[in-house]
Amino acid sequence: MSEPLRYLLSDDEMPTAWYNLVPDLPAPPPPALHPGTLEPAGPDDFAPLFPMDLIMQEVTGDRFVDIPGEVIDIYRLWRATPLHRARRLERALGTPARIYYKYEGTSPAGSHKPNTAVPQAYYNAKAGITKLTTETGAGQWGTALAFACQMFGIECEVWQVRASYDQKPYRRAMMEAFGATVHPSPSDVTEYGRKLLEQDPSNPGSLGIAISEAVAVAAQDPEIRYALGSVLNHVLMHQTIIGEEALLQMAKAGDTPDLIVGCTGGGSNFGGLTFPFLREKLAGKMSPTILAVEPAACPSLTRGTYAYDFGDTAGMTPLMKMHTLGHDFIPDPIHAGGLRYHGMSPLVSHVYELGLIEAEAIQQSDCFAAGVQFARTEGIVPAPEPTHALAATIAEALRCKESGEEKAILTALCGHGMLDMAAYDRYFAGDIVDHDYPEAKVADALTRLPQV
Repeated sequence: MSEPLRYLLSDDEMPTAWYNLVPDLPAPPPPALHPGTLEPAGPDDFAPLFPMDLIMQEVTGDRFVDIPGEVIDIYRLWRATPLHRARRLERALGTPARIYYKYEGTSPAGSHKPNTAVPQAYYNAKAGITKLTTETGAGQWGTALAFACQMFGIECEVWQVRASYDQKPYRRAMMEAFGATVHPSPSDVTEYGRKLLEQDPSNPGSLGIAISEAVAVAAQDPEIRYALGSVLNHVLMHQTIIGEEALLQMAKAGDTPDLIVGCTGGGSNFGGLTFPFLREKLAGKMSPTILAVEPAACPSLTRGTYAYDFGDTAGMTPLMKMHTLGHDFIPDPIHAGGLRYHGMSPLVSHVYELGLIEAEAIQQSDCFAAGVQFARTEGIVPAPEPTHALAATIAEALRCKESGEEKAILTALCGHGMLDMAAYDRYFAGDIVDHDYPEAKVADALTRLPQV
């Protein structure tokens, strides 16, 4: 009997708690700061944006936080997600490496994003909130939050980065199918959006701009709150169900990863997969190399400055210490819209500063080539974002081919690309352009970092 190609968990085996990495780190991460006083931000500073349950999760010292039963009931629509052994890809590469991928594209939104969208909608509904605003890049987060809001009877309003709004019309349609109202960002709905459009009517937008618009609307109404799809501690904590499941599934496979690879934009997919494994590494139970992969056009982790900065472009959020390209830096309109963020999660940035993870940046043409090779061997067309991790995975597998090393590689395929085919169409037409690191634009943006 041949070895199985995928490893599943039963309902009884699905994790019932999220993991908080912070208590296990050798040093705590720097606190968020109030932008006016530069003192550590307290719960009241976050209260206009988030319900208190999420604020307390953001600052908790508990290693594990129980998942509410109402959230687990919805998770079970698609969780636990499968762990696959990519044997066809291995054979095509001729590598002795063993390649595993955790497939999050089975969710209703087609990505890992509902892992945090559902609990965020749940805690807001519990607090009596009637509407959530948010930003989205490629549209996967906006789709996930629209779905989650429907589950709890909450209105959802989304600002989608203009470049992705134009490139991915069916993402907008999917959000609307789940009941959301969707605006291109910058938009004429907010004062800040109108100001930017007056300056440049063709502004392609950025996640930072879209965050500013969504935050501005939420801050004006006590019955509206804001939901963030990445970056913050509570978001990454919700995503750790990916890594907790993967730990159990790797044990079923009788294997331990030597290398774990995740794509990184704001950090939620990467943290969700890797943090439970990092816990095991810090405890001396395994010793994988953990690699974050980001786009060369927006390399916040590998080329950004580690400093306090705003999470949004208009400067409305608390200051967070993170790897940043400058809060008003607007990345080139690459097709991996979910990775076009000026900063990296403060917790991922802190872990990188501690030397616990590695990072590299890859051009989008190499990423699409990896995505096509994966589709032709494994039968799944990946979203542009996880092709970054796939490109690094394939490169390492080919190095194993040269060296003969039998290494186990684990990655997260964080979403399918069924609504991203316009990007693949451009790749096949030879129209994908690699954008170099915009050194002058970043240097200019960094001159406007907050003085802390």
